[in-house]
Amino acid sequence: MPKFSFARNFGVLLAVLVFVWPVAARTDSSRSDAGRLPVIVIPGLTGSELVNKNTGDKVWFSLSRAKDDDLRLPVTPDLKSNRDDLVPGDILRKIQIIRFTPEIEIYQKLIESLEKDGYSEGKIDEPPETGDADTFYIFSYDWRLDNVENSHILLEKMDRIRAKLKRPDLRFNVIAHSMGGLIARYAAMYGRADLSTGKMRPVWKGSSYFKSISMIGTPNGGSISALSSLIHGFSLFGVGRINIPFIRNLSKFDLFTIPSIYQLLPHDGQIRAFDENLKPVKIDIYDPANWEEFSWTAYSDRKFGDEFNVAGQKNARAYFRAVLLRAKLFQAALSVEPGRKNAVPIYYLGAECKPTLDGVVIYKDRQTKLWKTIFDLEEFTKLSAGKFTKAEIEKIFYSPGDGVVSRSSLTAHRPKEGQTTIVCGDHNRLAGQAEIDESLRGILNLPEQEPDEKNPNKAVKAKDFN
Repeated sequence: MPKFSFARNFGVLLAVLVFVWPVAARTDSSRSDAGRLPVIVIPGLTGSELVNKNTGDKVWFSLSRAKDDDLRLPVTPDLKSNRDDLVPGDILRKIQIIRFTPEIEIYQKLIESLEKDGYSEGKIDEPPETGDADTFYIFSYDWRLDNVENSHILLEKMDRIRAKLKRPDLRFNVIAHSMGGLIARYAAMYGRADLSTGKMRPVWKGSSYFKSISMIGTPNGGSISALSSLIHGFSLFGVGRINIPFIRNLSKFDLFTIPSIYQLLPHDGQIRAFDENLKPVKIDIYDPANWEEFSWTAYSDRKFGDEFNVAGQKNARAYFRAVLLRAKLFQAALSVEPGRKNAVPIYYLGAECKPTLDGVVIYKDRQTKLWKTIFDLEEFTKLSAGKFTKAEIEKIFYSPGDGVVSRSSLTAHRPKEGQTTIVCGDHNRLAGQAEIDESLRGILNLPEQEPDEKNPNKAVKAKDFN
């Protein structure tokens, strides 16, 4: 996300036919017979490598743009058929934005924290013999695809581990960052069921796979930054909306083809939109006509014809309608009130100390008669010419959060029994942050750490939940 770290944190996977071996189940509690239940780590949007399955070349994350590979998927109304040659590789542990500069840790600290606490990493497709205890697995996935599809793949991977280890009853503690939390939630709530245009009722068909789900910085209510990115694209360098040549940023034309980004939009009826007088405006962002009227769609741009071939141009409007409807249905499925208490304990971990983009100004320019959409506080401040105080404008554009996900989005649709840990931190750095680690340690039933010799007064117990 601009400054869009879903985006930062931000193929084809072969379906695996798994046969459940007819063996007697062992008693399953918070610990396996040999130790603690296994953990599955799910990264967020853009948090997995994408590799060309034919050449082996890494396309994401790569310092430079590949000549023959890009991140765009084909655009047709049949979303399931829109595939290319990219498949998921490893999780992004560290990346280097500019050559010869220090690497930036993405999920390395979280991995090191698990290893420090006595977990060993296992390959999710080839689990070790002792992989039912004290083992963590990485669920890398093609983060461009529909989140429901990836939730089904997650369950297939879990089935594969169960079958390999002859543990058909084995459950997992899941640690999911950002969009990964939506994938885990859907898998637990609906199992292998697809989306429906009718009202969906969560019956927790996937609950038997999960001991717990810990969501770190997950946008359960969506994010206005997803809308900003779809309209403008985003820059990994945080230099506004500039898409620097030869540097792997994502333009609005790239994002137009990626179904998952639409599923991060603010939920239906929840967008915080205002006019030039800072009065609330009701806008249905799931009505394609509004996108076209406001010139939000990629195909509204005069450069669209240069970016897409004839087939892409022909299919653009039908594809957009299909992907937008799919996003609305996905969010509706996650937003519905459970008919009963959650069958899986879900923990909400995030931050609220950073101003987080949470509003947009939309108005029609009186001179040009064109619609203006503003996400930038400074831009609106200049246009309003002192009409409003800085505090008034900040209140419109920002809410407390982690810089990407607001606290209100993190805890949206949280049931009464849902437990929350709120710290001060940045979205990209929450996974592996000390206070978050303490809470995870309590959730995973890990032993308390020994006191820090350099700081003996430092708290080492699991953080109490709010």
